[in-house]
Amino acid sequence: MTDDGAWVSLFSGGKDSSWALYRALEEGLDVQRLVTVHPVGDSYMYHVPATELAALAAESIGIELLEVEPEDFEADAAIDSSVQGDDELEPLEAALTELDAELTAEGDEADGADGADGTGGIAGVTAGAVESEYQTSRIEGMCDRLGCDLFAPLWQEQPRELADAMLDAGFEIVIIQVAAHGLDESWLGRTIDREALAELEALNEEYGVHVLGEGGEFETLVVDGPHMERRLDLEYETEWDGTRGRLRITDATLE
Repeated sequence: MTDDGAWVSLFSGGKDSSWALYRALEEGLDVQRLVTVHPVGDSYMYHVPATELAALAAESIGIELLEVEPEDFEADAAIDSSVQGDDELEPLEAALTELDAELTAEGDEADGADGADGTGGIAGVTAGAVESEYQTSRIEGMCDRLGCDLFAPLWQEQPRELADAMLDAGFEIVIIQVAAHGLDESWLGRTIDREALAELEALNEEYGVHVLGEGGEFETLVVDGPHMERRLDLEYETEWDGTRGRLRITDATLE
């Protein structure tokens, strides 16, 4: 990993991107920006629900947030998924290219002021991918084009071990959306703890539910953790259609 330049953390507020950020900070990487993409419709590349809360989470974390608004990519069977993934990546890559130029200019200005000799720009990107080659290969390609490193501490690690590590570190993780057999309305708003993990492992055996929800079976929001100064307090209503559901956040504040 390079020490030259700033690190950028792809951040949705969910557990995986939050863990990647936390591990980067633990490793001493100089994370200067969080970057949140706000998908308008269905997405192959990004975490979708409640990304509007990323700004509040970033305030608690104390790192500046860059928000990216991509085009509306509604699921369309006529569009090849690989093409859609590439299309979805374009606004993110454009935003990071612009950020890289901005950070480089800031670094050059600082070098001129103190006589130091640094490179500036983006040194690397953190990502919370666990098993998705679809997402990871595209982010790797983007990092290659940007000339920066990729830090993906969850990649191909054991799901239960990762979940246990998150809980051991003090992450408070709330389930905000479910869409899989075995996950009923009672899971909405539930905090992931050891009991919940045991149930998810049982659902994995019975239905194939991924323990970390890597297949989109559930989505999460980290409301507290060691990287956050203040806890997120949520008010919400539950929406359930009989097979899937989500929390509709009506208010969110920092305690």
